[in-house]
Amino acid sequence: MASISSSPCLFSTDLFQSRSLKPTSLSWSSSFPNINIFTNSITNPSLPSLNKCLVVQAAWTRRSRSEAAKRPSRKSWKQKTDMYMRPFLLNVFFSKRFIHAKVMHRPTSKVISVATTNSKDLRNTLSSLTDHNACRVIGKLIAERSMEADVFAMSYEPRKDERIEGKLGIVLDTIKENGIIFV
Repeated sequence: MASISSSPCLFSTDLFQSRSLKPTSLSWSSSFPNINIFTNSITNPSLPSLNKCLVVQAAWTRRSRSEAAKRPSRKSWKQKTDMYMRPFLLNVFFSKRFIHAKVMHRPTSKVISVATTNSKDLRNTLSSLTDHNACRVIGKLIAERSMEADVFAMSYEPRKDERIEGKLGIVLDTIKENGIIFV
């Protein structure tokens, strides 16, 4: 053991144990050396009290709700990697007068192909700019222009409460029929 000194706290360690002694437990904490702390029964009035040797202060405290609210929410792993796993996104918009569709490269936000019934060539050739025939033409144009840009697979994410039926279903089916794979 250690000898008595003027220090109110005495320490003894068994750091230099022989390797032949096996630990009694296989836990992570048992791999650390044992530290025995003894307090001296002789008190010295000039030294600080014994309680100061044994006090451990917490390094981390709980944040208040206002501090936690100031931190922005972090994206999950799926949200971070989804744009790279499915880089080409189809966006279809139906207005009262026209149909618009475009394919975007998500990581760079560049438009790969665009088709709309508002373009001059389609406006003059189609009888109606919003009917089922116009949806088929838009789907065929998007598929052809995407394949020219070497895009053979894309994804479509429906909006909240949006069903894939009617005109939207016709556009998507026409794109599939013309050789584009939906991921």
